Amino acid sequence: MPIEIATHQFDEITYDVDHLKVKALMMTPYSKVNRIVVYLRGGKGQVGRVRAARLMQFANEQTLVVGPYYRGNNGSEGKDEFYRGDLNDVTELIRILHSKYPNAFIHMIGFSRGGLQGLLTFQDLPVDSYIIWGGVSDIHLMYEERVDLRGMLRRMVGHPKKDHEAYEVREAIQYITPQSPPILIVHGGKDKQVGIHQAYYLERRLKDIGVHYDTLYQMEEGHVPRPFALKETLKYIHKWMTQIEINKK
Repeated sequence: MPIEIATHQFDEITYDVDHLKVKALMMTPYSKVNRIVVYLRGGKGQVGRVRAARLMQFANEQTLVVGPYYRGNNGSEGKDEFYRGDLNDVTELIRILHSKYPNAFIHMIGFSRGGLQGLLTFQDLPVDSYIIWGGVSDIHLMYEERVDLRGMLRRMVGHPKKDHEAYEVREAIQYITPQSPPILIVHGGKDKQVGIHQAYYLERRLKDIGVHYDTLYQMEEGHVPRPFALKETLKYIHKWMTQIEINKK
């Protein structure tokens, strides 16, 4: 369906990655682009797909927001590799946008499955910060807590013991250094899809590494906050991005 709002133009874009045509939904402001937000979706296929309303939550009149579908999803060519080739769908898109808007600040937001998607890519990209929201931070923890997803993980990644290397290469912490961009961790205490222990694990490791980070824990909220808590979350995220940009100037 066509999407019309006064401040932005919506387009489903297609870009080339590894000889594949990959799609993304993008909202571009009619005014100057001062900020870019790259939203990394959760789920797979139709579950967690990129929607206009989700992108609009992160926009102001000078913010471009884009959400890649990942290869093998929603009309994109290729096969979803769950944190391997699909990582290139993120990195290539950001490099294209950075080339087109070299003076714009870039923030990544990884939700749920997208949490690890971002952790595996953000440190090597021209981004100013990363927000992980209800996000997976460790694939081993994901396998342990989501019994319902073990079949899918065994098909797409393998078994944690039999396919040890496939899991190890997906461990993001090993790639993060003290020089990595700052991280904001957002998580709900009653999240049953990605337990808050994933956030605690990430916070502990970031503290050990010496990365600049902040946290917003909403202990009474689930995977998706209730409306009043969602408002608080979005306010905090916008404040975080603005402060990061002020510190960069």
